[in-house]
Amino acid sequence: MKKVLSALLVILLSVSVNAQMADAPSRSEGEGPFDRLIIRGVHLIDGTGSPATGPVDIVVEGNKIAQIRTVGYPGLPINESRRPQADENTREIDASGMYLLPGFIDMHAHTGGNAQGTTPDYVNKLWLAHGITTIREPGSFNGMDWTIRHRELSKKNEITAPRISAWIGFGQGADGPIINEKQARDWVKMIDERGADGIKFFGASPEVYAAAIDEANKRGLGTMTHHAQTRVVYNNVLQSARLGLTSMTHWYGLPEAMFDDKIIQDYPLDYNYNNEQHRFEEAGRLWAQAAKPGSDTWNNVMDELVELDFTINPTFTIYEASRNLMAQRRAEWHEKYTLPSLWRFYAPSRISHGSYWLDWGTEQEIAWKENYRLWMQFVNEFKNKGGRVTLGSDAGYIYKLYGFAYIQEMEMMREAGFHPLEIFQSASLKAAEVLGRDHELGTIEVGKLADMVLVDANPMANLKVLYGTGAIFVDEENNVKRHGGIAYTIKDGIIFDAKQLLRDVEKMVEAAKAEENFTITQPGLDY
Repeated sequence: MKKVLSALLVILLSVSVNAQMADAPSRSEGEGPFDRLIIRGVHLIDGTGSPATGPVDIVVEGNKIAQIRTVGYPGLPINESRRPQADENTREIDASGMYLLPGFIDMHAHTGGNAQGTTPDYVNKLWLAHGITTIREPGSFNGMDWTIRHRELSKKNEITAPRISAWIGFGQGADGPIINEKQARDWVKMIDERGADGIKFFGASPEVYAAAIDEANKRGLGTMTHHAQTRVVYNNVLQSARLGLTSMTHWYGLPEAMFDDKIIQDYPLDYNYNNEQHRFEEAGRLWAQAAKPGSDTWNNVMDELVELDFTINPTFTIYEASRNLMAQRRAEWHEKYTLPSLWRFYAPSRISHGSYWLDWGTEQEIAWKENYRLWMQFVNEFKNKGGRVTLGSDAGYIYKLYGFAYIQEMEMMREAGFHPLEIFQSASLKAAEVLGRDHELGTIEVGKLADMVLVDANPMANLKVLYGTGAIFVDEENNVKRHGGIAYTIKDGIIFDAKQLLRDVEKMVEAAKAEENFTITQPGLDY
């Protein structure tokens, strides 16, 4: 068992399991918080699921929302008599025609690592530039103390970073393997006392897993599991939820909960989990082995998960290259914003986790497209029945760049059938519920923290306007232009110029390329 667990951690976490990243620099970016900040004339999407309304003026005092006041009607002049008044100490933003949303929460967000060559400053600025004001760091594999220390620095706004919820990888920091119930409970107690917010599991033996989940629930710690193939035979998603697990990430373990004619995935007889192409190729055939949509098994599993108040964090985006490798490898932002070290990390490799393009082709992609069809149908139906779904990107792997990948996740949720308002609700309120912070985060309402995203185009009409590169349009004179790109990300009442953050990242990439005389080329080619 020790060897299997060790192999699993090496494969899954080779990016950062031994990384001890340098502390992020002190915050030198961002304005505020202010005694009084007024955002004027904006269209408001408040994150509750309510439709857009406006124009409104939003008053922020310090780091909290103090007023939301309707100041007119679309197409008519602003009613100046309704506007909150400014004084000499007020910072004002003219947001006429713009849209304001709650700060986004990435529920699967690793802060890079040594193998990627990414610094916290690089990663944090990409997140903030895409409206991400809070992250759940699942596993904290840069080190528990490192992550908790950075959580506190971000909480005090001493660094330019989203706020951090620190979820510790099960067993991290233990003296040795956790092999019994007492050790499991003692470990949970230890991380609780050290300040952890939750636990990420990959699975464990039944008695150890059950004890750890039970102890975590007693202490108010969050729990999430990536039901790895090496452990899903012990507990699939439904069995985990019955034990009290509160959330899952990715999708492994869901199809296994709906097997009607088997209990173990139909692995080829030459399958080896340490062969990354085997792992991801066969994962793409897993949903087709589960009960059919609409069947009693399909519906019963879904209904019980809803009844148990379970949360699904699908991370559709991190597997997207499996169904269209070329498109993700050629994404337009790589040239300007992807570091040389990260580009090399993405490259096909028999060693690096998530670099499984050993012989990837049409047949694998067709299988994955069907995998997505079934997976997306389940998640959408789960949401429609009242199940909680959140957004996560797991960026830094598989040609997925921080920040940009989160917006891709939004687009994939739209493909799954979510209305844009449902996507924004999942990106904010539903995630805040999982973190136990919906009393202060997740919606734009009076009394809540001032975490907001200001964009100069309608994101409901086109989610692409949320990308740092914006969206393409052609004006009336036939000129090709871009619109969108988040203008400002506001965290705790502090205004960050999102476009400036991207310029900072661009300079980091330019400097790294110049130092190495590096040009992005495609695998196996010199261009």
